[in-house]
Amino acid sequence: MPAQIIGFDDNKKRISTQQLLQKIYAALESGETEFEVLSSGHHDIGGPLWTEDGTPLKFKVKNPGQRVGSFGLNGTEIVVEGSAPADAGWLNAGATLVIKGDGGDTTAHCAASGKIYVAGRVGTRSGSLMKHDPAYEPPEFWVMKNTGSFSFEFMGGGIAVICGVGCEDAESVLGDRGCEGMVGGTIYIRGPVKGLSDDVWLLDLDAADREFLTQGIPFFLDKVDRKNLLPTLTDFSQWQKIVAKTYEERKVHHRITMREFRQNKWVTGGIFGDVVKDDYLHVAGLVNAGDDRLKIPRWQDKKYGAPCQTSCPSAIPTQDRIKLLRQGKVKEALELVLNYSPFPASVCGEVCPNLCMDACTRQFLDHPVAVKELGRLSLEAASPQPAAATGKKVAVIGGGPGGLSAAWQLRLAGHEVTIYEADKEVGGKLRQVIPTSRLPENSLNTEIDRVKKLGISILTQTPVDAALFDKIRKENNAVVIASGAHNAVVIPFPGHDRLVKGLDFLKEINNGKRPEVGERVVVIGAGNAGMDVCLGAYAMGAKKVTAIDIQRPAAYKHEIDGVKALGGEIRWPVFTEKIDERGLWTKDGALIEADTVIIAIGERPDLSYVPREWLSDRGMMDVDDCWQTVKAPGVFALGDTIKPGLLTHAIGQGTDVALQINNYLAGKTLEPIRKPEVIPQSCLSKELFRPQNRGRFCVTDAKAETNRCLSCGTCRDCSMCLEACPEGAIRRVEKEGGVFEYVSDDHLCIGCGICAGICPCGIWAMEQVV
Repeated sequence: MPAQIIGFDDNKKRISTQQLLQKIYAALESGETEFEVLSSGHHDIGGPLWTEDGTPLKFKVKNPGQRVGSFGLNGTEIVVEGSAPADAGWLNAGATLVIKGDGGDTTAHCAASGKIYVAGRVGTRSGSLMKHDPAYEPPEFWVMKNTGSFSFEFMGGGIAVICGVGCEDAESVLGDRGCEGMVGGTIYIRGPVKGLSDDVWLLDLDAADREFLTQGIPFFLDKVDRKNLLPTLTDFSQWQKIVAKTYEERKVHHRITMREFRQNKWVTGGIFGDVVKDDYLHVAGLVNAGDDRLKIPRWQDKKYGAPCQTSCPSAIPTQDRIKLLRQGKVKEALELVLNYSPFPASVCGEVCPNLCMDACTRQFLDHPVAVKELGRLSLEAASPQPAAATGKKVAVIGGGPGGLSAAWQLRLAGHEVTIYEADKEVGGKLRQVIPTSRLPENSLNTEIDRVKKLGISILTQTPVDAALFDKIRKENNAVVIASGAHNAVVIPFPGHDRLVKGLDFLKEINNGKRPEVGERVVVIGAGNAGMDVCLGAYAMGAKKVTAIDIQRPAAYKHEIDGVKALGGEIRWPVFTEKIDERGLWTKDGALIEADTVIIAIGERPDLSYVPREWLSDRGMMDVDDCWQTVKAPGVFALGDTIKPGLLTHAIGQGTDVALQINNYLAGKTLEPIRKPEVIPQSCLSKELFRPQNRGRFCVTDAKAETNRCLSCGTCRDCSMCLEACPEGAIRRVEKEGGVFEYVSDDHLCIGCGICAGICPCGIWAMEQVV
């Protein structure tokens, strides 16, 4: 028999909460582990309590007060017969709490572990501040009906399931302003949703989500005595999920205020700085050499990276390519880039936004060095030869640019590499999405053929599920997850079911189909993908295409110019209110007439083939600074499976991942890869180069860029320092293998700094004598 705990005295007068809890403690001390509590609004029933031998505790409670199950620990089960007021399950630390009626405000507030089941609805701010300590199982919060406003505010982790039963006519099963400040966790919802925070995405379920709900729903229904609802709740066409945006998707740049500048950026120490101490034991002359110099020159070839190299996600040292061209080593120059990327022509030369050119120092004189044209020259370059076979096997999941880059580098290192690709051919979004007007088919096919000829095994039309993934792990020494992001993000405004997903639209075009569009097309999203959709819409027969965005378009200027040249219009800021048969309505009541509305605001990865615990709270692969999965040594991930990025980001990460796998297979401790520091512009002598007339500028031969490149941070062996030194203190020293070095003689050098001032490349630097 359970211990009977009554919240009244012999005179039927209500006792205090402290007195009732003392009754529970006394019964627990006497060995009781099951309790029936008749309460009258008494607080804090059900936790935190435990037994010395670990025997589970069970509570059946009627008429509880606030904070029932608060601080409940693992091994405790509390069943509330009826409804519960505010703060039920507050700071739950492992208990199972079943409420067979409604939950009040802030139900599951700050829950960190355990499970909470509610047979009805819950109030305002329920699920707020839920969190997940990776050392324990994530908290779960199941609600049969709906929540009040401000639900899941600042949620940082855990899982919530809102079933929406009987709420089909409600405006939103999450009330108003749900998920404000949400940074982690997953919320599964069934029913209408409105007024969500801008901090989250609303997505379709993947296979792993359906599996979780398939297992969890029957258990929930059993707990709340509603097994009859199983057929209704397992119709997954009615379900969606909410996940938080990544930091990169949420961050906002802002200019610091003058007050912040004065407080945080002003020179430390004031106008006079530190007081100089002098012992007066030695008086130096006016011009000095040796130890009496105030500054000493240092030749620091390659101490810094060139702006083109440090801005390139693949870290391609264009200054080294041009140096080889300057030396007449054309073949070596064109082949050098293949050590960093297998796609110099199709990516660098065609579709890359060329961040290297945006950073190029030459732009301050006339135009950036023609890196795009330089990349195209390497289309037919011969690949490097693989190293001797290591006997190690590596699998790459996904044959997109990131996966191919990793496979390329791993094969060059001598490993046996197999690519698993779900599509009929490798290439990923390079082949599936980018229009052939931007990426010539010949360029892509030539470079992919070069990858294939290296000896990489490629299995196409081979989608990877959980079973195949387990087999792959067992058969390989390391695995690379590079399956990209192919689940389009959709915003849940009214009429979103009329939307065409941009990614699917572009894939159909590149597969040779002609998806139907109306004469008037609106594209939601004005990034680079949005511009590709605009071009595709015109190619499919649209007569007027309008791209809208809520902020300044993220697409690169040349992409926008290409759309405008066809008659396209770009509008911002435009906020969508709804979509109907007439077109798209904005929040200020304006109608943009449209026959077809296409959304292109990003994609999320489908990682249902890996264990859920490998993922971050945002549903991405959870990796460390060495690209290795935190909970799975030997499994590495890159590209859009970690966070959204450019094609060239994925290619560069493929190179980095391959390097880390080489170290992993060699038994070395993995360390983050440090990129070179960019050379300060103040180190370069741009005035020594003659600008060209921008109006007459034309690239006719990329190999002629040798005279335009400033060779930032890399000595071009011009010997200007040697010739200009007034003391003749500098000499050129030849070393083995054609390597050279410029050396300053301390006995002759007077520290005048002319070498640093005249060096066009920023190689000489004057160091202050301490």
